Amino acid sequence: MHHKPAEIAAQFDVPARFVDAVPYGSGHINDTYLSRWDRHGLCVRYIIQRINHQVFKEPERLMENIDRVTRHIRGKLDLTPGANPDRECLSILRTRDGTLVHVDDQGDYWRLYNFIDGARSYDVCTAPHQAYEAAKAFGRFQRLVADLPGARLHDTIPFFHHTPRRLQALEQAVRADSHGRCAEAREAIDFVFARAEFTSIVTALLDRGVLPERITHNDTKLNNVLIDEQTQRAVCVIDLDTVMNGSALYDFGDMVRTCGRTSEEDERDLAKVQVNLDAFEALARGYLEGAAGFLAPAEVELLVASGRLITLTIGIRFLTDFLAGDVYFKIHRPGHNLDRARVHFRLIAEMEKIEARMQAIVDRAAAWSSAHSPSHEHRPHSC
Repeated sequence: MHHKPAEIAAQFDVPARFVDAVPYGSGHINDTYLSRWDRHGLCVRYIIQRINHQVFKEPERLMENIDRVTRHIRGKLDLTPGANPDRECLSILRTRDGTLVHVDDQGDYWRLYNFIDGARSYDVCTAPHQAYEAAKAFGRFQRLVADLPGARLHDTIPFFHHTPRRLQALEQAVRADSHGRCAEAREAIDFVFARAEFTSIVTALLDRGVLPERITHNDTKLNNVLIDEQTQRAVCVIDLDTVMNGSALYDFGDMVRTCGRTSEEDERDLAKVQVNLDAFEALARGYLEGAAGFLAPAEVELLVASGRLITLTIGIRFLTDFLAGDVYFKIHRPGHNLDRARVHFRLIAEMEKIEARMQAIVDRAAAWSSAHSPSHEHRPHSC
């Protein structure tokens, strides 16, 4: 699809003259451009982004979530000595009409964000310190929004990490077997159904009030944290489209799924799929430091289980899509979604083998965090 960023840019209230814009980033859902503007001879940059309203059905409500969350965090950063709110938090620039999004004549939804200079994201975790910084940023993000006043946030994708519902969708796909693929995927299907009871470990406790509902990011991949190019410290949490109410465990679990394995997501040689314990330890330390002071004991107790749960959740989604004919996730070869599912299930099996070692790591990290938790921070906060 051909977009005209200059025409879109003209709809926003920016105190500068638009110069140009180029495609930016590696995202697969929204269309993103990095734009340059002239402000009295000074070059300033902003992110122009089209919200994919096929995935996010209600863009205005999504933007209301982001606006509430970022304004709340910015208010805290304004009161934090040494903080830099313009760098440590995303900011939405409104349209000339004062709205959060512009709707063009094609019915597409557009927004404008500040661009954070001197920081970058990483698609692949290459060192434990990256996992540590990202986990600390996401933990801090949860802590900063824990006291957001007002009503619940809108559900931008209802039941996004609701594992029992994902299991129900898989059951329906197996019954239908619309593409005759169940025989090929039988081992993977059996793996999931053997763990059917485990799928409700978080949702049941949320329903009973044992686990508190939190505001969470819900897409805690490494590349959703900007890392300072000089200090290599986390600066800002980005991609807030899935910020909504859920369980803190969803965020930690997804970090384990994405940063805590030794292989690519679609590796065909399953012998290469192992738990990266160094990365897991970094994730546990970073997350518990960032989230210090607000997690309930029940949440800490389930951190190890959350890694298996979210890995199972996403694996079920890949498997369901394979059985349904590859209608949701992009594929690059026949059986691609089944390969992805098998990697996830192998990772779960490996985590089950070393559960005690992983729990010992979390226990040590929790003890250290409790002993060293400061009353306040002077290091950068994440948005």
